Amino acid sequence: MKRYIVKLLFFTVTALVVLSGCKRSYELEPLERLSDDYVWDTKDSLGTNAEKFLVNIYSNLPNGFNRVSNDYLDAATDDAISSAINLVPVTNVQLGGGYDIFDNFDGTWAANYKAIRAANIFLNNIEKVPVKGTIPTGVPLRKAWRAEARFLRAFFYFELVKRYAGVPLVGNSVKDITSEDVLIPRNTFSDCVEYIVGECDKATDSLRTDPVDDGNFGRITKGAALALKARVLLYAASPLYNHNGDVGLPGGAAAQKGLSGYTDYSKDRWKRASDAAKALVTYGRFSLEAKFKDAFIKQNSPEVILSRNGGAGSSIEVTNGPIGLGNPTGNGRTSPTQEFVDAFLTINGKPISEDPISIANPTGYDVNNPYLNRDKRFDASIFYNGKQWLNTQVQTFEGGVSKPGTGVQQTKTGYYLRKFMGDYETAGNYGSTYHNFNYFRYAEVLLNFAEAENEYLDAPSAEVYNTIVQIRKRAEIIQNSTPATTYGYGLKDNMTKDEMRTVIRNERRIELAFEEHHFWDIRRWLTAKQVLTGTLHGKKILRANSGLVSYETRDVQQVSFGNANRYLFPIPNSEMIRNGNLVQNPGW
Repeated sequence: MKRYIVKLLFFTVTALVVLSGCKRSYELEPLERLSDDYVWDTKDSLGTNAEKFLVNIYSNLPNGFNRVSNDYLDAATDDAISSAINLVPVTNVQLGGGYDIFDNFDGTWAANYKAIRAANIFLNNIEKVPVKGTIPTGVPLRKAWRAEARFLRAFFYFELVKRYAGVPLVGNSVKDITSEDVLIPRNTFSDCVEYIVGECDKATDSLRTDPVDDGNFGRITKGAALALKARVLLYAASPLYNHNGDVGLPGGAAAQKGLSGYTDYSKDRWKRASDAAKALVTYGRFSLEAKFKDAFIKQNSPEVILSRNGGAGSSIEVTNGPIGLGNPTGNGRTSPTQEFVDAFLTINGKPISEDPISIANPTGYDVNNPYLNRDKRFDASIFYNGKQWLNTQVQTFEGGVSKPGTGVQQTKTGYYLRKFMGDYETAGNYGSTYHNFNYFRYAEVLLNFAEAENEYLDAPSAEVYNTIVQIRKRAEIIQNSTPATTYGYGLKDNMTKDEMRTVIRNERRIELAFEEHHFWDIRRWLTAKQVLTGTLHGKKILRANSGLVSYETRDVQQVSFGNANRYLFPIPNSEMIRNGNLVQNPGW
């Protein structure tokens, strides 16, 4: 069957952006100016204005690339540093600030409840509109639209839950939760998880299976609902939430009432997460893209389950590409850390510390040529000194064109971020490339399954091993290990659960980098305090007149995660003052 990428639809103030090459378009008044009778037209069998309202809800989904004051969220982790000269929000997070009761970091509380309210307005009014027709599976169109709104509402709730844990659930009520007269208490974390999962279950069978089979706009599909359910259950099973209260987190009323997580530990939560991820694997409609980088720039990729497509252009390249190359030149906004660079395996599938180059092992890690013989995802993710780009070579040695040291914004680590960019290795300048910010893709689903299944079992199974093999095979890691092992691809035989956990977590780090996973992963794993305490590093690269290059690891930024209360965001102080029924998260 022909594969389609799900392209989301977003409104400008007056016009609907139409994707997938569709010719259909609308002229709109701003939705807030439209009367209820106009939107919920009881004589409109096409549901034209109701559909506009539904599509507008999509615009509340996260923006994706460089969305946090022009930085990636991952620049608030140990994977990168913002190249900005002045202090920026992501750097403040690395320094132990960035969010507190007065600073909500990314404004999620108010924005997401506004989006939830819009979804409820749609769900409460769509029955007034006599919509006719069906989607290709035979589901009535109106029922399919309701399922889309349910999914969107569930997505917005999860964005809240992964920050705050238990939050107020408003059901189908049309409430402005930030207003003075809506004083709703928080639901428990368990309540919220079950609500989101239930909404996904209710929506699944009414959604499209392929997004544009009927020539309509790209829409949320059954795969997206299955993917959201799997992710929610993976988070719910994780140490941040699934514990007996003995993991060093602060206590308080929120913890005691089950608002900030479960009040007990259950191994079966991992099994539930594993089963949910496997349901999407066995669904059979998605597969890994042949080349890693194509999952972000190729239209109709079989790997993409749900993405935000900003159209074709060069904004990602200009924002993050190396400075000093091309016209226009890149602005080098993101500086990956040495810690992130070192996380990439050798082409043999082994950590660089375990695979030194030698005469007997010519494909191992060479400290004098550290970018040779690396996992192919490395080359697709990182700009390093000497890498081919724009028909020349990147120069991040001291005084090079991409590291001039003149006070302009430039790399702080010796590296720039290459991920998400088009194929401009031999081009003279940037052209136009589609950039897909993936909310869900198949590689994540595989890693979700591997993690949950490994945590549930006493030791990793063949199924866990083979799932990691799929990921590594696509990364072009050499199959035959030295010494030979059962599964190859650098995977040791008879790993313990702890050893496999280390493998899986590192695979998530390098496979899903800068897709807004690592920021949350190190929180749900309770490892953020460990990896964000101390110093982050880069490379100082010197080139002699002879052309020889030397590499020196250097300190680039002191970081401090702070106290354990920072594993959860605090509910904004303005909401706590307004609503006396809310209970603050522990330690805030």
